[in-house]
Amino acid sequence: MSDWCTDVVIHIDEELDDANIHDIERDVSMIDGVYSACVHERARHLMLVDYDPSAVGSLDLLYPVQSRGLHAELVGL
Repeated sequence: MSDWCTDVVIHIDEELDDANIHDIERDVSMIDGVYSACVHERARHLMLVDYDPSAVGSLDLLYPVQSRGLHAELVGL
């Protein structure tokens, strides 16, 4: 495990049901270098991702969302 950790928020434009949100959380969480990815129940359009920037690029975190045909943007912290 690296000593580096940073956070980014992925803003998802579309409104998603529970199954799709959990699928995206799982897909992002499985990327090498990602420590966690979660969507808050009351802010379902925002996913907080904790990751190691020396292992994965922030744009790589968007791929599992955009590959589903969804629109999403990175929001830095």
